[in-house]
Amino acid sequence: MRSKFLPALILALSLALPALAQPPAATVLWYRQPAKDWNEALPVGNGRLGAMLFGRPDSELMQLNESTLWTGGPANPDPNPAAPTYLPEVRRLLFAGDNSAASKLMRQMQGPNTNAYQPLGDLLLRQPLTGAVSNYRRDLDISTATATTRFTANGVTYTREVFVTAPDQVIVIRLTASKKKALSFSLSLRNPLASKLAAGGRELVLRGKARTSLVENQEAKPVVYQDDRGCNGMRYQIRLKVARTDGRVTTADSILRVAGASEALLLVSGATSFNGFDKCPDKDGKDETKEAQRWLAGAEKYSFAQLRARHVADYQSYFNRVRLTLAGDTPPDLPTDERLTRYKAGQPDLALEELYFQFGRYLLLGSSRPGGPAANLQGIWNQLTQPPWRSNYTTNINLQMNYWPAEAANLAELQEPLRTQIAHMATTGTATARTYYRAAGWAAHHNSDIWASTNPVGEGVGDPKWANWSLGSPWLSQHLFDHYRFTQDKTYLRQEAYPLLKGAAEFCLDWLVEHDGYLVTAPSTSPENSYRLPNGREEVVTIASTMDMSIIRDLFTNVLEADSVLGTDAAFAARVRAARARLYPFHIGKKGNLQEWYGDFEDVDPQHRHVSQLFGLHPGRQISPLTTPALAAAARQTLVVRGDAGTGWSKAWKINFWARLLDGDHAYKMYQELLKNSTLHNLFDTHPPFQIDGNFGATAGLTEMLLQSHLADVHLLPALPAAWATGAVQGLVARGGFVVDMTWHDGRLVTARLTSRAGAPCVLRTSGPVQVSPAAAKTTTETANGTTYYLTSFPTKLGASYEVVAQ
Repeated sequence: MRSKFLPALILALSLALPALAQPPAATVLWYRQPAKDWNEALPVGNGRLGAMLFGRPDSELMQLNESTLWTGGPANPDPNPAAPTYLPEVRRLLFAGDNSAASKLMRQMQGPNTNAYQPLGDLLLRQPLTGAVSNYRRDLDISTATATTRFTANGVTYTREVFVTAPDQVIVIRLTASKKKALSFSLSLRNPLASKLAAGGRELVLRGKARTSLVENQEAKPVVYQDDRGCNGMRYQIRLKVARTDGRVTTADSILRVAGASEALLLVSGATSFNGFDKCPDKDGKDETKEAQRWLAGAEKYSFAQLRARHVADYQSYFNRVRLTLAGDTPPDLPTDERLTRYKAGQPDLALEELYFQFGRYLLLGSSRPGGPAANLQGIWNQLTQPPWRSNYTTNINLQMNYWPAEAANLAELQEPLRTQIAHMATTGTATARTYYRAAGWAAHHNSDIWASTNPVGEGVGDPKWANWSLGSPWLSQHLFDHYRFTQDKTYLRQEAYPLLKGAAEFCLDWLVEHDGYLVTAPSTSPENSYRLPNGREEVVTIASTMDMSIIRDLFTNVLEADSVLGTDAAFAARVRAARARLYPFHIGKKGNLQEWYGDFEDVDPQHRHVSQLFGLHPGRQISPLTTPALAAAARQTLVVRGDAGTGWSKAWKINFWARLLDGDHAYKMYQELLKNSTLHNLFDTHPPFQIDGNFGATAGLTEMLLQSHLADVHLLPALPAAWATGAVQGLVARGGFVVDMTWHDGRLVTARLTSRAGAPCVLRTSGPVQVSPAAAKTTTETANGTTYYLTSFPTKLGASYEVVAQ
């Protein structure tokens, strides 16, 4: 008995020592060679400034970004005045069964495409070297958010350390040599956008301007940097300064040179004229020179050691909240790319699985901080003036997936930029709902950008299966209510969340129409997918797609629960309740799958990357093996038909689906599939190309495997895979405001600790009986999904911790 429980005891002891750090190797990506291209470079960022580091010894490239640098300017509130005149005919055609004609006509309801996220520029560091380079290593330590490149040439070891500090808002670069006066290098800046470079004293300054709009075909349309109104066309600036060095600094031909140094401290500041989603970035923009100078002057006051200490303290106040330890997780002493290659060949690497989970948290910390824009399709890292999908906000899953891990992975503050973006979109979306549909509330469609555009995109030629999708506002509103569920903050619910929830519901109430006794959406799509009619004709538009109805049902439920807390809007709640009861219901198809379309039609692509009909399973809460077993079985069959392949983000979504189906082994299979087949050497997710949402979706999926709270209880270890039979986790967060630590052994819970942030009552769901102290707990049992569950209920006090021990 003693030997059997000894491993669990060790884990329990480690859980009781939160100061115990993870082994350094468990949080480090490292390589034996420089990056051969951008997809192998290492990302660093502070939510506003970002850099991709190539690690080249003699010609280093640091590609830079600033999160507010986009093309264009404020959204046009009424870009297609004729749009609402087409809606009645579109609906008539759909109800008459002429979907193709309806789809064609819907192109007349489209508007301009979004603007695009832009690169800030490149920092080029050239270092003349004598002799061959040896002992090369570049790494990224995600426990300190610091990247290091180290190599030896001609008997001298050179080290470059880089981090992006949030407290001081600059990129910090320290260069050192192991021998005095052995360090010499030059610095320059460039950008493919319009720019001018100047040098003076110890400083380089690159000034430039973004384009007034996105030009997708530069041969057909000229690139424009100035509009007649002086509105569009954002200004930007980079300032690079040699803050400290014992070498000699000179400038010539817009190049900074440092010679005969032992070390040098470089500071990079960047800023734009962005002054808000509704302000012209040119005539009404901020003074980007003052902004860049302000950050640079503030950082110069500190030594490298002080800058680093301030940076690490800030970063670790977030990162160190969560720790995951799996038994047998000792990482091999191999570079990350070699480990990934071995993993793809079937070699187990639990430490790599842990690293990938934490890397998602690292990327969110690097791309989304309070006060800044939301993380886009590439977080904040983009080197192209015409990036894939404009590196925008795609709201039919991708933007939402970026923030799935924020609450449960204990990074709730990092969701503030998303909530701000939603508030901005509600402003522009109110105009969109009115001018496009003559509807109340606010609407959002397939794409958005920093200007919070909400109109249907496509410019009259986009395929309606993506361009005209209209339910962005209710899906985004889910994040608002979920933040309340995690925090129990009634003031936030009343003042911030509920007005936006209500606005989205008002739009949905006006958007719904009656058909055959139900309320349905018309037109309706299942994002980016298409179906085949019995006569063989391919269609993309329907009425009442399962995704549409699931999203609206989710929103209405959230509105009603919010009203049950606030008790201030009974008349509107009654209206919503009545409408919810009349929504077109789920249907199970002839294959046993959850029907995606209004009819039980065949998919054109049965393995399509989107699995939108399962919104009610995840991220919704309408389908669960615990509450709706028949629908859960249909959801499972849907996933079987869809298969395990797909893009990176699609596999990430499937991790979450299988976890919600309480199938830990299949969820783990998808986690492995993502790592093996959709992960670049720098651990970026690839669609292809790179899309950051897959990283975030995978991190969220792992939390779902260990902890679920979307239903009425806190479910401990709901989908634990056999491969993670023994382990421990600290710092995950459950709805109700509970921070959860757990240890488990041989697939069974051993101990847990819950810390109550809100003083809410708690209901634990476990697969075996538990004892809770200090609390007066009551336990009942229920059988669901073929398993007997123990439901343990107890009151909590704000700030108190409760120990849970398996019996």
